[in-house]
Amino acid sequence: MITSATLFTGNLGLDRRSPFRWKEINTDNDSAFLNHHLKDHCRRERIAFSRTRPYRKNDHARVEQKNHTHVRRPFGYLRYDTEEELKLINDLLENELRLYKNLFQPVIKTIRKEKIGGKIKKIRDIPKTPFQRLIESAEMPKEEEIHLRSLYNNLNPAELKRKIDKKLDELYSLYYKKTSRGERTINPHRKRTPSTVTFLMSNQR
Repeated sequence: MITSATLFTGNLGLDRRSPFRWKEINTDNDSAFLNHHLKDHCRRERIAFSRTRPYRKNDHARVEQKNHTHVRRPFGYLRYDTEEELKLINDLLENELRLYKNLFQPVIKTIRKEKIGGKIKKIRDIPKTPFQRLIESAEMPKEEEIHLRSLYNNLNPAELKRKIDKKLDELYSLYYKKTSRGERTINPHRKRTPSTVTFLMSNQR
């Protein structure tokens, strides 16, 4: 639903809104990102553009794991394919969900792995939010740090969460409204078997 054309040249403008300058963009081999829109943007902004190795899914393992926490957990597995749904999803990603995830939700990083007997033990660091990790780094300009601290101090995480839940309820309502059967018992966070597969399985029985 969100392609490189909207991520970098549209309303989101991720690279321009970032507190530090991007040096390189490394994407997977999906055509949603590996296309002329992103290539032209990188050339204009003088950003190096590279891609992962074909058929190597773990090249972006730490990024791909966010598909669950940042996409599937809030939005579920329903098929959103209307203009209204897209507008609401982009609104959440640009505003409340982005702020809530980056400023108030801590994440744990794996420091190293140790092999004990036949098992692998992961040694993790202290949970910190992306905001805290960014502040502690030496890569961010001082003016950007002041801006982020001001933003953090003026936000209420409980209010952000209420707004996120309200917009997600609106999103689910849009989905239910467009379905001909109006299924109110659908669980957005449960994977659904495609109708074609269900049809073939019933015929096989």
